[in-house]
Amino acid sequence: MTPHRALIVLALLTACSTVHAQKDVSKVNGSVEVAAGEHAGSASTVNGSVRLGDGASVSSATTVNGSIKAGNSVTINEDATTVNGGVHFGTRATINGDITTVNGDVYLPDGGSVKGDITTVNGGIGLVRAQVGKDISTVSGDITVGIGSHVAGKLWVKKSKGGWNGLPLQITRIPTIIIGPNAVVQGGMVFEHQVKLYVHTSARTGPIEGATVIAFSTPIAPVNK
Repeated sequence: MTPHRALIVLALLTACSTVHAQKDVSKVNGSVEVAAGEHAGSASTVNGSVRLGDGASVSSATTVNGSIKAGNSVTINEDATTVNGGVHFGTRATINGDITTVNGDVYLPDGGSVKGDITTVNGGIGLVRAQVGKDISTVSGDITVGIGSHVAGKLWVKKSKGGWNGLPLQITRIPTIIIGPNAVVQGGMVFEHQVKLYVHTSARTGPIEGATVIAFSTPIAPVNK
């Protein structure tokens, strides 16, 4: 075999190995899992959860009726998306796209980073020492931008887009928004309906529209007082 032909064969074998390593993992009914340290293409299901082990890497994580549960040091190269379920990460997660859910909570703890938006409708959003590259938004969920977290865009609590008759849906609860110690919301905050807004004295935000700040200096916001 000539050296030139040997290089071609080696390149083809490498390409095949790469394709195999990034094979999609998908189902319609049932949970899907990418084990610790493994690499895959999209991890998706319709009726079930998506589970990613420590150090796993996928192109995207998607379900409709189920949660997305990820371990530590997970990488998602595009989006993490569900409709009816939560999206929970371990520490040091990297999401290079958006995190989106309708009915479920989003939790991104220590060292987590999402380059895009975090969006819910009825679910809460919790950040602890995490970085968000764009906006975070909800309609009726609570939001905690916890200690040491940084949101480069806006925090936005939106009005409902309305029901079948086009009229805004009634908000049945008042969301609680907490900006914790040394947290930053660089793009400011916009509130299109009533909220309870607690901002730590060490936190920094851009302009605030639609709510009155309740300042606090204790480690935990006095929500129940």
